[in-house]
Amino acid sequence: MPVHTVRPGVSVLSDSLEVPGIGHIPVNAFVLHAAQPVVVDTGLGLSDRDFLETLGSVLDPADVRWIWLTHPDRDHTGGIFALLDAAPRARLVTTFVSVGIMSCERPLPLDRLHLLNPGQSLDVGDRTLTGFRPPLFDNPATVGLFDDLTGVCFSSDCFGGPLPSAELAQAEDVGAVGAEDLRAAQLLWATVDSPWVQNVDEQRFLDTFRLLRDRDPELVLSTHLPPAAGMTGRMIDTLGSTAGSAPFVGPDQAALEQMLAGFEPPAGDRAPAATAG
Repeated sequence: MPVHTVRPGVSVLSDSLEVPGIGHIPVNAFVLHAAQPVVVDTGLGLSDRDFLETLGSVLDPADVRWIWLTHPDRDHTGGIFALLDAAPRARLVTTFVSVGIMSCERPLPLDRLHLLNPGQSLDVGDRTLTGFRPPLFDNPATVGLFDDLTGVCFSSDCFGGPLPSAELAQAEDVGAVGAEDLRAAQLLWATVDSPWVQNVDEQRFLDTFRLLRDRDPELVLSTHLPPAAGMTGRMIDTLGSTAGSAPFVGPDQAALEQMLAGFEPPAGDRAPAATAG
């Protein structure tokens, strides 16, 4: 997992996941080196990833005071229980709905929680973090955040986009992706991750971007995109155009069977069946 320092006091723990037919999905977690250090999301839970080891390259896990869970999908919660064990003073910032969803698999420790809704703020010593509901999301518990000291926006899934390679997905800056390629990736991700945009009222949907336009963050850190600096307005225009877009439709069973058949060796290359002896 590459680690990028994108601003003084802000580290990106980069990862990616290849999804056939879609591309390489960036999967980022973040460290905010505040007076009371904050970890935003905890990466994938795959057996070949060691979130604590990667985190330890930029911060002693025992020093973490806050874990901000933007929502309880598996690509955000991979290291959460290991981190709670390693950071005994840390509290988990999340929502009531998120706690309920997590309880279906492994309950969160209630005495470690700090429940926070969009519009509410958290004091982390040298700055305030303000929660907000991103315009696009795939989970009802989603709460992104603004760092009120630096202006950086942590947008959870919003602004994400699948990219053609793991190298691009884990890049230090999304500027490595061409403007039209980035637009296409973000439009695709919107229909995959937030298929409900098909049914929204266009004006009411555009109104949900008002807070982002007003804040105009110079840097947007999405879980599913490399760091995006100096392009917030352009990305808002891209996502604002998705109202009414048809949702992504994935391969069906016939396509799966065709793909599996392609993995089988030609009949002449198959080993002869064993005979009873």
